Amino acid sequence: MTKVGIIANPASGKDIRRLVAHASVFDNNEKVNIVRRILIGLDSVGVDEALIMPDYFGIGWTALDGLGGYGKQCIEATILDMPMIGEQEDSTRAAREMVEAGVGCIITIGGDGTNRVVAKGCGDTPILPVSTGTNNVVPYMIEGTVAGVAAGMVATGLVSRARATIPTKRLNIIKDGSDLDIALVDAVVSEDLFVGARALWDISRVREVVVTRGEPDNIGMSAIVGSFHPIRVEDDIGMWLELGDGGIRVRATISPGLICEIPVKRYRVIRVGERVPIANKPSTIALDGEREITVRKGDCPSVELRRDGPRLVDIKKTLAEAVKVGSFRAR
Repeated sequence: MTKVGIIANPASGKDIRRLVAHASVFDNNEKVNIVRRILIGLDSVGVDEALIMPDYFGIGWTALDGLGGYGKQCIEATILDMPMIGEQEDSTRAAREMVEAGVGCIITIGGDGTNRVVAKGCGDTPILPVSTGTNNVVPYMIEGTVAGVAAGMVATGLVSRARATIPTKRLNIIKDGSDLDIALVDAVVSEDLFVGARALWDISRVREVVVTRGEPDNIGMSAIVGSFHPIRVEDDIGMWLELGDGGIRVRATISPGLICEIPVKRYRVIRVGERVPIANKPSTIALDGEREITVRKGDCPSVELRRDGPRLVDIKKTLAEAVKVGSFRAR
């Protein structure tokens, strides 16, 4: 039986950047519609079952309740039987349970932060990330029906995982010799001493940035690197930089509608396996746009660039390969 997991984050697209920048509010009712379209896409390529994460808004339940009028579907869709705490740990636990249930792909509906916590539970199971967040480097702006088709192609084996997916990098945050947390795109050290509202937006308080990737079309702190030294997801390098006067100045889009001129005091390329010590203390570390870790004066944290990030479904490659093998031909 072919299975696909769906993790829709009800909190994505709603943080403080709607007030301090010009980010859009992403309505949960639209996420319901996206889930419906994903299910129709999955059904069209023969996926037998979809496992949906439960959430406090009821995205999955509402999507299933209104799906009957869209024509007859063969796919069986169920809500995971798991406790909810209303925190990001729900997504990590859901990913683990989906992997244990044998899903061939996990579709995420959210931003970089959503995919970061899913990556902690998905193992080698590929992720197809659909964008509904704020600073989106990992997820795609893609129509839900197309996302469902592509995920179904991978899960059913109509397109091989080797051809359909790309390996990614990650950053391991290390403290006292143990792995503390991860980031998929960037770890950002700021002068803020408390996690607070989590979302990071005030560039004047940022002191250090470590990235796995950064290109000119990115948004968020990785866009700084993309403005002068682009690094692709395929490259076996990342970058550390220290913000401040005395070096170069670049312009970067750090949030929707928020373009800043940023002073970069120093920077250097880092290699896979290399650890970068965090020099600014006390501070907080934001992971993929959200402050998560408080660093005290006596702490000695570091950030390591790794090559074992989650595998992402490359939608264009997947669908192009599906055309080559005749998966779209009517039978």
